[in-house]
Amino acid sequence: MSVASIVLKKGFSHIQYTQLPEEIEPIDEGSSTAEEPADHHHQPPVSPTGTSRTPTTSPTNHNEQQRLLTDEGEANIPAQTNDPEFNDVIVEAEQAIEEGILPERIYQGSSGSYFVRGTNRNIIGVFKPKNEEPYGHLNPKWTKWMHKMCCPCCFGRSCLIPNQGYMSEAGASVVDSKLGLNVVPKTKVVALASETFNYTAIDKAKAKSVKFATERFPDTLGKNMKAGLPPKIGSFQLFVTGFKDADCWIRRFQEEPLPEAVQRHFQRLFERLVCLDYIIRNTDRGNDNWLIKYDKDLAEDPEAAIHVAAIDNGLAFPFKHPDEWRAYPYYWAWLPYANIPFSDDTKDEFLHKLKDLELIQDLTDELYSVFKHDKGFDKALFERQMSVMRGQILNLCQALEENKSPLQLVQMPLLRIERRSDAHSTRGSSFIQRFQDKYPFFSSC
Repeated sequence: MSVASIVLKKGFSHIQYTQLPEEIEPIDEGSSTAEEPADHHHQPPVSPTGTSRTPTTSPTNHNEQQRLLTDEGEANIPAQTNDPEFNDVIVEAEQAIEEGILPERIYQGSSGSYFVRGTNRNIIGVFKPKNEEPYGHLNPKWTKWMHKMCCPCCFGRSCLIPNQGYMSEAGASVVDSKLGLNVVPKTKVVALASETFNYTAIDKAKAKSVKFATERFPDTLGKNMKAGLPPKIGSFQLFVTGFKDADCWIRRFQEEPLPEAVQRHFQRLFERLVCLDYIIRNTDRGNDNWLIKYDKDLAEDPEAAIHVAAIDNGLAFPFKHPDEWRAYPYYWAWLPYANIPFSDDTKDEFLHKLKDLELIQDLTDELYSVFKHDKGFDKALFERQMSVMRGQILNLCQALEENKSPLQLVQMPLLRIERRSDAHSTRGSSFIQRFQDKYPFFSSC
């Protein structure tokens, strides 16, 4: 293993390497849960992620098993966000539910997720409750239940913290906003209640009993009891209209090439998606969970003609790089756009931001302010998540400086940048660089 000490003074571009003292021990890479089968079934011919090695397995971490959902106390979140426009959308969603315009379950995917409508019955957002995530105890999709019951040894993704997909969704929106990528629809953590959500029989019985009591005795019990089902904590992502799966549009673009100016703009948008996925180390980016909107009638204005939206960011922010059975590659790496070096526009717009140590620390602080609201939040695991993210950012900086392509980016050696154990302050601290020394058995899935 190659190990060096990094002192970040003026950003990621100023790195000083010194010999590591012997007393610094590597971070224990004990795994949490085993592998989860992907929802996508793409079979690319060649892997862009490099050489694979035989994985090593380890016992499941007991502390992480305890992080699975309980029936109550899932998170502490503010009653409202600090975004007035977003708050207005949530208020409209709650009003629509009160008027009987209920969220509708999305039948695709492996978890309970819902289209939320406004008072005009148009879809205004997508809500993903925490306890209905793929391995949440109230997930209505029986396939994951069968997976958990029949194959517990292949349960979950060992590099991810279990049942924090809703925080990952919100975290991806934070990264997108902080860096100005503008490809993730605004996403925040909220609480909603609806009878169309999946509740336990006890919750339904309680709600029914309280409703009967308050209606029967409105002047007594009705003034002291709150009727209704308990709110669910989850991620709420604003709905984007006019978009289709990228897979659909990409096939069409192969038959009907885009005008040159529109193609250049689309390439820049694609590079923003690459930057986002690489920074947050998205383990579930297929060509069916990012979207494209194209209007050929607006081709004279490329920025208005084509747009990209990165949705389904719930399987990101790992606390270690995948190193067991599967590599969870970025499926956009097999697209022809990934063979084109990063454009000058992308380098000019984002390289200076990624080199700014203060900005990266602010980003880490903002992610902490989001993730800490989860009841099972573990500060040590969060720091490991950030060490992976910092390593990804360092690789991305190098790729932009050396005119690499997205494909060459994902082939770079994986590393983590960890805060030294003797670093007491969050700013101006020294860091340690560690390269990945284990690789998954399968590198193309």
